Amino acid sequence: MTPPADPLSPDAPLPNPLPRPEGEVEKLKEIWKTPFGWRFPTVVNNNWIGVLYVGTALLFFVLAGILALVMRLQLAVPGNAILDHETYNQFFTTHGTIMMFLFAVPAMEAMGVYLLPAMLAARDLPFPRLSAYAYWAYLIGGLFFFGSLFFGLAPNTGWYMYPPLTSKPYSPGINADFWLLGIGFIEISAIAGAIEIIVGILRNRAPGMTLARMPLFCWAMLVFAAMIVFAFPAIIWATILLELERAFDWPFFLPDRGGDPLLWQHLFWFFGHPEVYIIFLPAAGMVSMIIPTMARTPLVGYGLVAMALVATGFLSFGLWVHHMYTTGIPQLSLSFFSSASFAVTVPTGVQVFAWLATLAVGRRVTLNVPTLYMLGFLFIFVLGGLTGVMVAVVPFDWQAHDTYFIVAHLHYVLIGGMVFPLLGALYYWAPTAGRKLSDRLGRWSFWLLFGGINLTFFPMHLSGLRGMPRRVYTYPSGMGLEWPNLISSIGAFVAAVGVACVVVDLLRNFRMETGGGGGGNPWSAGTLEWLPNDTYAARSIPRVHGREPLWENPRLTEEVEQGRHFLPGTVTGRRETIVTSPVAAVPQYVQVIPGPSWAHVVAAAGTAGLFTMLTIQLVWLALAFGALAVLATLWWLWTGTDYGPLRDDAEIGGGLRVPVYLAGPDSTAWWAMIVLLLVDGTVFACLLFTHGFLWLVNPEGWPPPGTPLPHAVWPLFSAMGYTGSAVLLWLADRALGHGRAGVILPAVLLALPLLLLGFGADLWGYWSAGLRPTTHSFASSVYANLFWQGLHAAIVFVMALYLAARRLAGMVDPVRRVTFDCVRLFWLYAATQGLAGLVLTHLVPHALR
Repeated sequence: MTPPADPLSPDAPLPNPLPRPEGEVEKLKEIWKTPFGWRFPTVVNNNWIGVLYVGTALLFFVLAGILALVMRLQLAVPGNAILDHETYNQFFTTHGTIMMFLFAVPAMEAMGVYLLPAMLAARDLPFPRLSAYAYWAYLIGGLFFFGSLFFGLAPNTGWYMYPPLTSKPYSPGINADFWLLGIGFIEISAIAGAIEIIVGILRNRAPGMTLARMPLFCWAMLVFAAMIVFAFPAIIWATILLELERAFDWPFFLPDRGGDPLLWQHLFWFFGHPEVYIIFLPAAGMVSMIIPTMARTPLVGYGLVAMALVATGFLSFGLWVHHMYTTGIPQLSLSFFSSASFAVTVPTGVQVFAWLATLAVGRRVTLNVPTLYMLGFLFIFVLGGLTGVMVAVVPFDWQAHDTYFIVAHLHYVLIGGMVFPLLGALYYWAPTAGRKLSDRLGRWSFWLLFGGINLTFFPMHLSGLRGMPRRVYTYPSGMGLEWPNLISSIGAFVAAVGVACVVVDLLRNFRMETGGGGGGNPWSAGTLEWLPNDTYAARSIPRVHGREPLWENPRLTEEVEQGRHFLPGTVTGRRETIVTSPVAAVPQYVQVIPGPSWAHVVAAAGTAGLFTMLTIQLVWLALAFGALAVLATLWWLWTGTDYGPLRDDAEIGGGLRVPVYLAGPDSTAWWAMIVLLLVDGTVFACLLFTHGFLWLVNPEGWPPPGTPLPHAVWPLFSAMGYTGSAVLLWLADRALGHGRAGVILPAVLLALPLLLLGFGADLWGYWSAGLRPTTHSFASSVYANLFWQGLHAAIVFVMALYLAARRLAGMVDPVRRVTFDCVRLFWLYAATQGLAGLVLTHLVPHALR
């Protein structure tokens, strides 16, 4: 039969009208089997990595909760002596850091890693080793950070790490370094996961699943990952600056040498306030999935909710000064950021009303455990949002700032907006991994948590309005603070019992069934994650025509199980999935994806060792771990990327033939590199902000009078080096496009010394002129730029040698060119950034003089 012109048309017959041979199922099981025993750490299957991720996040949640219980015991009565001042500071810093960095964001990322392939009906996300690397880096780094408590070395200046308290004169030990290096390491893990999520959502959706048909959890995770890309670089750059100041006395935050502590607050809160929405948006996506299922009706206002998710992500970047109302910034700035704080409530309100409307029009709302958690979320989150509107009013914030009113507001928003949806999601999606959790224990956990949370944090509003400051380890009697603190402490233990019920329920009922197809579809949900699954995900990748495919086609489960949709078997004999177009989800090619390997595990351990040894100041051992991480990463890339055209094309169903290899903008590797460069460019934007901010706060001039500046010949040589290397890479790209692969090796080997000349000439020019980074913030900012350009030069050096080795091995040619394309993109970016750095540090200072 001649296939239809458009196999994705609703009128087209099924791609494979006859059942497929059962032998194909056995092949899929063999290709996608999970390694066990001593090889289990090499696993990359999203179902296992996602579950490990979720379990580790919950472990950190419990550990942070234990710290909170001890602190509440300390504050239960005035003048208590369970914790001394120093230990209390370490406890509350570690508690806040774990909750924000080791639980909230990783838990949401973990749910994405676990659920997204099934929701998108992909075999897996495009870079499974990257997800696995992110997990192992997170696990090792998180345990290392928490372990600092047992040696009295945990950070003790708050999870926000404000200078000058964290500068060397006031924090002479390595406590602050544990935060700076440990958390900086964990941010790398978060960004790696974000790259995987963005590319997976945009390029690995089921055929026909257009952007307008995506589940709202996918929309939420897409915005979540994009926000990580643009928010987390700010905290990475801030930690680099503070660690450079602490380790080498570069005065970015020291006012006596031209620095300013407010620089840290701007960079930190540019990350910190969007992070609240980074945490909330995936939870909102979960709510938008669970409520329609429990109401037995599609979500009211799907398009408006999707737009609200995007709008929330966009507006959240305009709120960072919301946390800085009392720092003395100008009134005009206060007015702008106060208005932005009100504006962000509009898209949040749209979502809340859509959820309420869906419940109102539902045919029969089932009041089960997930529904209870959704209702509890609505109550607690809305209450937290109302107090958020209060603190957005500048005069009120001046009064409530740094009091327990803010503690109450923060926890109502984060617990209501994230913890309740997450726990509801665990009860909702648990059957996809094994079987349903206990309804009885689930109800007990909900009511204990709901009562305990309100009992804990509502009295804090009152104690804050009565003047109790944040971050104090005790308080005097006679201020009317005794009974609110006692009630809060009792409530904390009630909530802890509720969390214990969840943990017991998970341990009693959880079964990870990798070959049993999960626990069915007990909620009669309509989205694709409820298809029967195995280690290779669904039996075949379905063609999608709506937002709730299982509701629209009751026979879809049977059809998928019979292999009657796309890619019912293997076309290459390796792990593979369909790559579709980013908007319309039209199949473009079959991507071969890597399987289990030790490479990413060793790379994660080496990266962890690098940061650990730097923290405890064992530099040579740190360098050894760094070399191990680089070598393991090269091994990972060599064996796990750019497999090449294993065949010209393949039929994936219904007569539809697609390539098995594409390069350039069609490849997922190209998209991943573009996202990585967006992260990189955001860090450089923070570098530009650093120069601009310090210039504005230095009335004596920028640079200050008498500052030695290099001769103009050095930046000229540098510009020539950067430009020459970029031109050679551009010419090599054109030659490769015309089939001349022989030019790659000489072009790369000529361009590399030119790029190194670009960096070296700039560095030598400033050093030979006598400028030293410890003298003034101008000099430290110049050398911060040189540090960043030098890091890129080192990365390009390694990439150039790797590309040359691939070419010599015959693994780069005019068709198999993904490696070259990715190296070229990064190289051109590094050269362009180097030129921009020259303008910043040479032309601008001369113009200002």
